[in-house]
Amino acid sequence: MTVSTPITTPFTATSTAAEVLDGVDLTGRRVIITGGASGIGIETARALAGAGAEVTLAVRDLAAGEGVAEDITASTGNKQVLVGRLDLADQASVAEFAAAWDGPLHILIDNAGIMASPLMRTPQGWEMQFATNHLGHFALASHLHPALAAAAAAGGAAGARIVSVSSSAHLRSPVVFDDIHFRHREYEPWSAYGQSKTANVLFAVEATKRWAGDGITANALHPGGIRTRLQRYVTDEELDRLRRQSTAEPTASWKTPEQGAATSVLLAASPLLDGVGGRYFEDCNEAGPNQPGTRRGVAAYALDPEAAARLWQVSVDTLAG
Repeated sequence: MTVSTPITTPFTATSTAAEVLDGVDLTGRRVIITGGASGIGIETARALAGAGAEVTLAVRDLAAGEGVAEDITASTGNKQVLVGRLDLADQASVAEFAAAWDGPLHILIDNAGIMASPLMRTPQGWEMQFATNHLGHFALASHLHPALAAAAAAGGAAGARIVSVSSSAHLRSPVVFDDIHFRHREYEPWSAYGQSKTANVLFAVEATKRWAGDGITANALHPGGIRTRLQRYVTDEELDRLRRQSTAEPTASWKTPEQGAATSVLLAASPLLDGVGGRYFEDCNEAGPNQPGTRRGVAAYALDPEAAARLWQVSVDTLAG
């Protein structure tokens, strides 16, 4: 087995998205970002638009999306900030959004998510966090594969990229294939969130394996601790405890949204990541293996190629059923 050299960059936990993209010209490149109307999605979109990309905010709330698009246009001068409706928990909405897309797609950022929610299910009976965070994004990427391949074919060495926003919470749980949707085991919000975030990493591993020949690479990331609406189901006390666990310095403050978006835009557009796929990043650098007792690094099960292949097939079968 060949051990790859970890990717390192000049950027750190305190770098902002704008700093990561300083000097990067994305003119002519087209981006979709899910959840682009809130949290780090806004600053991810702003940085990419500021670098010249055409950015489509894929959002559930069109009015909120239009407001954010206007704000980004005002701050960047880029008028190519568009909005489309997308509900990741609704497979019909995913298919409709993808069918409306025309032309090549250079960057897909799977940013939207739901965290530690009470037990909710889709009409199909799927657990909502897994359905939204993984299955919705899996279906979206699958539908948009031809557009990504077309962009890669026309874009030369840079290819097309998928960015899968995961979390250090993936350390809470592997994908429990025997009962993904909590039909038999007791529901626990953080375990459900954790396995959905592990699925985000496994998707990047298998998507790169399957699609690298089409010029498409995918990477996953932990954005860091940022206060956003993602945490609406979590108490302030729990959030502070989690932040202390997942930072190198227990006294470290929360990241700003601009810092939280930095690793996303690094994976989306930095030339330092040309041709790199199937990896997991935090604080703008590739993460090392998780060490017991810490909330840093990546779990071995999240990079396991056999689990990645199994999840892909389970996802295909689930969506077909």
